[in-house]
This record gives sequence, C-alpha cells and structure tokens, in this order.
Amino acid sequence: MLDEWGADFVVFHSRFAGVFGRNEPRAQAATYLRGLMAQVQRKNSWQVAEAVGDRIPDATQRLLYRAHWKADAARDELQQYVIEVFGDEEGIGVVDETGFIKKGKRSAGVKRQYSGTAGKVENCQIGTFLSYATVKGHVFLDRRLYLPQEWCADPERREKAKIPEEVVFRTKPQQAVAMLEHAWQQGVPMRWVAGDEVYGDAPELRDAIAEAGKLYVLGVRSHKPVWTERPAVIEPQAQERGRPRTKARLAEDAPPAPTVAAVVAAWPEWRWQRLTVAEGEKGRVTYDWACQRIVENSNGLPGRDAWLIARRSLNDAQEIAYYLSNAPVETPLLEMAQVASQRYTVEQCIEEAKGETGLDEYEVRLWHSWHRHITLSVMAHTWLAAMRYRANQEKGALNRS
Repeated sequence: MLDEWGADFVVFHSRFAGVFGRNEPRAQAATYLRGLMAQVQRKNSWQVAEAVGDRIPDATQRLLYRAHWKADAARDELQQYVIEVFGDEEGIGVVDETGFIKKGKRSAGVKRQYSGTAGKVENCQIGTFLSYATVKGHVFLDRRLYLPQEWCADPERREKAKIPEEVVFRTKPQQAVAMLEHAWQQGVPMRWVAGDEVYGDAPELRDAIAEAGKLYVLGVRSHKPVWTERPAVIEPQAQERGRPRTKARLAEDAPPAPTVAAVVAAWPEWRWQRLTVAEGEKGRVTYDWACQRIVENSNGLPGRDAWLIARRSLNDAQEIAYYLSNAPVETPLLEMAQVASQRYTVEQCIEEAKGETGLDEYEVRLWHSWHRHITLSVMAHTWLAAMRYRANQEKGALNRS
C-alpha cells in the first residue's frame, strides 16, 4: 500500500512537521512509521531498522527516548485528521483496554494484573484506548498507560521509569473520561459512547457522558442494581438536635433495587425481538434483544431515567449481556442495539494495530517512550484505515459507473 499511496503518506506525515520540529526526528518518524507498516515477522527495533535500511536501531531509539517532541501533540494532530477523514455527527466513541505482556519489573506500570488479552493474570502493562467508529471506518482517537496504585506510591520506581510528577492514580473509567473530554474539546463529532462492563459499571463515566450531552450504551454486570420504578428519597433537613444530615437517603419504605439479571429474568417472552445488527467475520450476527425503562442506581440513590437493554444468544438462552443507556424514551431498540454492537470495533482496532503496525512489539521501558511508540503505531493504523476507505470509495465509484 505504501508503494501505491506513497504521495499521500508524504502529505499525511507533513501534517506533523510542527510536532517533531527538527529535521532529524521528523525524518526518523517517517522512517519508523514505514517500518511499522512493513511486512516483517516481528516489529522490534532491530527488525524495523533492517526493514527500512538502517544498519542499527540507534536512530529509532533516539526518536523514542531522547528526541524533543511530544506524543500528545502528535495525538492532537491525528485527531484533527480523523475529524477530516472519518468525522460523522453520528460517530461512536468506544473505550476499552488491552494488555501488553512484559518480562521484568522496570517497564512503566508493569505488574501482575488481569489481562483480557491473555484471559488471566499476567505480568503486563495495560493500555486504555478510545476509538472512533463511523460508517467510514474505525480508528483510534487516544491512548493512556494505566498506572497501578503501587506504582503511584513508589517514588523510586517512578523516577527510574521517568513518570511525570503530575501523573496520579486514575481508574480505567477515569482515564476514559479524560480521553472523551479531550476528544470533545478537540471537536471530534460524536453522538454515542460504547464500552463494556468495566466502564458501564462506573457512575462517574455515565454521568460525564450525559453531562456532555452525549448518549451511551454501556455494558454492565449481571448484579448491577436498578429500580423499575423511582423510589422515594428523603432530602436532608435542618435538625434542632444532633448532627445535621447532609446527604439524601432512601425512604424507609423504598423497595430494594433488584439486579439487572433479576429484572430481565421477569420479562415475558413477547418483549424479545430478533434483530440482526452487525456483520461478523462469519456473516450476519443475530441475537434476541429487549429493553425496558428503569431508574439507574447511582451510589445507592436513584439516578437518571434510562434504558435497560439485554442481548440474548439464540443458542443459549442463559447467555445474556446487559446494557444501560441514557437514550431518549423514543429511541428505537434497533438503534440502541446497533450502538451496543459497535463495541467490537475497538477490539478490531487493537487487533489490527497489533498485527499490522506493531502496537505491542515495542522494547521501551520509560513512560514517555511508551506513549511515543503507541502514538506512532496508531498514526500508522489510522493512515492505513484512511487509505482503505479511499480505495473502497474509488471502487464503489467505478462500480456505479
């Protein structure tokens, strides 16, 4: 593809000229991007150097470790490119994380922790990602390295990994909020946000999306409590004696909040609809879907009115996925199911970047070096996605003619 679209790659890379400043890192960034897209077995520093004609990987190491440029500035420019090529008012932001298996204890943020990539606890780093899905394709918008609490509280490890002082512990949902808010500030058009249970179970993420005027369809675990009717709440009142109450509380006769699994289990069969909402690798993907208006549980108190959505497997009626959505009451079930089904696109971005642009094949240990490599990898992935979109557009134009 580089041979066919070489001129476009030059134009694409020139957008980032101000990020890299001096000629040497700017030229090496272009070289590294080409190496990340090269057809080599493993994209470690030596093989990338060999693929692009460098005798040794010293120039790449300088780019990732010592050259003066900011990965966040490159990220911002990339977001503007995404707006221009893929931007859509109906766009969907999707949040997820992935693990990077590592040896040793010195790489920033590494520890034995659960990795969905491996499906078990491994010694790894975790990256949190925000992707963007529209009818034109799916690409990355942002990335964060997850820093476990024990790293945050260990000055010696932080110093060795060059972790900036301003970096403090953030949960993955909090990282997702930061990435979403930055994308919105950058002007990325987005109507919906999707994500799995890690994110849907976090009230602060749901609140941030709603307060920004966006809609969400987020997975939640089966034991997530909700109310089918809004319970009574007692607001704090002035008291003549004793410590005054400062927080609202449920009324004593308020019903307990059942779990989403219990609510769905009570649904009659007529509520379910068989819908085909996406195309999978093996053809059309069909499930049974259903929904009901509920009241969200926000830290033990009733929150916003929302939708509880459930997706049931055709092969196993016990295999049910649950979602919450703040979509308006008139929103069709099909539309919400389609948004929920777009969550896989972030996994596809991660899989493509690991397979095509060396997302997980880095050999860096420092905080800023991780963000530099990951940023360059997602830049390469985004450019490839743009070229595929253009090729499909040209193919479609030829077919119509």
